[in-house]
Amino acid sequence: MNDFTGMEDLLSDFLMEAGDMLSDVDSKLMGLEKNPNDSGLLNEIFRGFHTIKGGAGFLNAGELVTLCHLTENLFDKLRNNELVLSADLMDVIFAATAEVRHMFGNLQQNQQPTAAPAGIIEALKNALEGKAVAALKVTAKPAVSAAAVAPSVEATLPAISPENVDWDALYKALTGDDIVETVGAKRDVEEIKQAIDEEESTKKAFGRRASDVPGSTVGRRGGDVPPAEAKETTIRVDTTRLDQVLNLSGEIGLTKNRLTHLRSDILQGRNDADTLRELDQSVTQLDMLVVNLQNAVMKTRMQPIGRLFKKYPRLARDLARSLGKDVELVLSGEETEMDKTMIEDLNDPLVHLVRNAVDHGVETVEERRAAGKPEKSMVELSARQEGDHILIVIADDGKGMRPEVIRNKAIEKGLITSEMANTLDENQCLELIFLPGFSTKEEISSVSGRGVGMDVVKTNIQKLNGSIHIDSETGKGTTISISLPLTLAILPVLVLRLGDQSFAVPLSMVREILPVTQDALQQVSGKATMVVRGEVLPVLPLTQLIGWGSSEKSEVGVLMQLGSNSFILTADGFVGHEDVVIKSLDTFRPKGVAGVTMSSEGDIVLILDIKELLIDVRGN
Repeated sequence: MNDFTGMEDLLSDFLMEAGDMLSDVDSKLMGLEKNPNDSGLLNEIFRGFHTIKGGAGFLNAGELVTLCHLTENLFDKLRNNELVLSADLMDVIFAATAEVRHMFGNLQQNQQPTAAPAGIIEALKNALEGKAVAALKVTAKPAVSAAAVAPSVEATLPAISPENVDWDALYKALTGDDIVETVGAKRDVEEIKQAIDEEESTKKAFGRRASDVPGSTVGRRGGDVPPAEAKETTIRVDTTRLDQVLNLSGEIGLTKNRLTHLRSDILQGRNDADTLRELDQSVTQLDMLVVNLQNAVMKTRMQPIGRLFKKYPRLARDLARSLGKDVELVLSGEETEMDKTMIEDLNDPLVHLVRNAVDHGVETVEERRAAGKPEKSMVELSARQEGDHILIVIADDGKGMRPEVIRNKAIEKGLITSEMANTLDENQCLELIFLPGFSTKEEISSVSGRGVGMDVVKTNIQKLNGSIHIDSETGKGTTISISLPLTLAILPVLVLRLGDQSFAVPLSMVREILPVTQDALQQVSGKATMVVRGEVLPVLPLTQLIGWGSSEKSEVGVLMQLGSNSFILTADGFVGHEDVVIKSLDTFRPKGVAGVTMSSEGDIVLILDIKELLIDVRGN
């Protein structure tokens, strides 16, 4: 049987269950390496492999069954004290589990797994026969960033202008309606169909999004990029959360019935004080129920971040072994919940940061001994909720970073000029590691030195509307903090107005709203600026950012913060603060548009990608 035609559901269930089980086995193996005499762990690992083998047998995956059977027998001998766990034997076990995961990749591509490498099979058989096991070489393969391998789509996106924003297509994406009257004016059915056809053609031309490209080759044989895998579209939800959604839906249905009855009474001329009071109460009740339902639905998307975190101890262990270091990755806050889509998009940045902590951050055993430190290095990966944000911290007790070394390396590589370098403080020097092409490695290895990684990390974090910050002390270690919103589906925004059109900017970037007068504007090197509490800030009209020409009636300034940079964004006015549901327009969005939503009045509101707009303006 070469494929799984007719067994797709069974295969999907197996991969989900077995994948979680294998991740759990990897986590327990890390514990077993520290406590080799823990019989409880050995029994749990044995049962996990036995279950995986049973599912593989049901799918007729013969090579996977063979590998699982040999590994299962090895665990059986270990738990019966017929074998002693050694470092070399542990490497063989980890190599076997990595190969099992690789075989899962074959299954996901609807293909039967090929035979495991002869070296792994031979090592397992020798161990079972009581022979000495030769150490298998532990190789840590560099992560392949989605941003690094994906084709560039941004360059083909049109700029925002009244002529090329297809308002009807945007309205259809929001409402599903075919015939609408919007800002662009009324169009007939044939024109709308043509717009939809053009949208589908664009979608085919662009192909898959960058976020759909697999992010890592870790745990796979060879150095090739793995075949493209479909993004997981399923989620496990606690039944109590679904029950809450169902109950709220029922209550909304009852309130809707009450409103329908009141509407009928009012249409028949009954508009006395009691009827109007009941209408007001029903609308208030519906508003409260909708908010509660929205929160309950969002909770169904929330997943513990521990499902992602538990991948990294194995990654850190293998990399440390390949570099001759003794490193322990400590996890905390695994129960912290985040939006599932954000957890998936976090994998690539966290892989880079964990690898950097092990490769660049911590010292070798000899260096630590000479510095009077414990021989074992500690790297901590933690998560916790702070208000409406999640804080993820990667901290190591290594050698830290020296700002002057980073500054000099950036000058040497031509990333900044000496004049620019002289204006940077220590914190800004540390931020230079996020520049594309920056690396302190003199030689390129299989692990690092190519100058890619940290720039991708920062870019991916900013795409999640997050921020990243570095603290480092020479000789003590480095701490990298990532702040992220709880979810991307609902975004607090400030709605600005240009003429009759509304635009939204993320509220997380807004520091304050200021009045703008011509007297307050000053020209510095031909560019408009304003002084706010002694700080000279550039003034950027929103019309200039989106290419709509100049506006002479800007009355409102919004003090924006993007990373370490501040500026004032001017507009005709502002509507107010709203929590909006974002509709993605990745396949046909104009440049500088992060998404689209609808105002309470039913108007289309474009949510602006300020970072992308600023890059476009600076490029011009």
